[in-house]
Amino acid sequence: MPARRVLVTGLSGLIGTALRREIEGKYALRALNRRPVPGVECHLADLGDLEAIKPAFAGVHTVVHLAAAAGDHNAPAEIMRSNVAGAYNIFEASRLAGVSRVIFASSGATVSGWEREPPLSHIVAGQYDQVGDWKPLTHESPLRPSGLYGASKVWGEALGRHYSDAYGMSVLCLRIGRVRAEDRPTTPREMSVWCSQRDVARMLATCIEAPASLRFDVFYVVSNNRWSYRDVEHARAVLGWTPVDRAEDHGL
Repeated sequence: MPARRVLVTGLSGLIGTALRREIEGKYALRALNRRPVPGVECHLADLGDLEAIKPAFAGVHTVVHLAAAAGDHNAPAEIMRSNVAGAYNIFEASRLAGVSRVIFASSGATVSGWEREPPLSHIVAGQYDQVGDWKPLTHESPLRPSGLYGASKVWGEALGRHYSDAYGMSVLCLRIGRVRAEDRPTTPREMSVWCSQRDVARMLATCIEAPASLRFDVFYVVSNNRWSYRDVEHARAVLGWTPVDRAEDHGL
């Protein structure tokens, strides 16, 4: 039987590189990228151009959409092109090609606006003696994006819900924490929101293999940090994924 074809956008990025290490050789891997990815079948196109990206989706079973204008240091126009129009183009090209599943790299920025208020403001500042009683945010907690980047990821999740409901596509949205090239937390806030490269790669691989009956869901992806305010019990219950790394194993 031919290997399942998986298309990854942004394969040359930090998370894409970690994912490639995790899954290479298990699937027929294809990249949708702005620049070539050595050793991988690659379609070069910009996410903002629907017609240009369509050929990349032919014969694809699963799309892992990682590419984005990440963070609010990007100009609003770039966030709109890459994250708003780009997300629509990914879902629409997937629909037109008959893709079965889209794994959408969302972000903890969809809820990080809650960090403005106690007790989360104390947690991300490392003021643990002031935290008191608190409960983690779950996938059902109200959204509160911080900045245009977080708002653009809310849009992407809403698109995923629509495409799942309207077209029967399986869409899994992953609110990924802070992944660093150093692969360790570097600030007090990251002691809460850090995610190791290994943990995010394992989560993406788990989602690729998740049962077809899983139509839509949202999961937080952070490491097993003592002061994480983002729930991972839902991912354990639904997917069987458990983070294996901890921020506390790394000194700041």
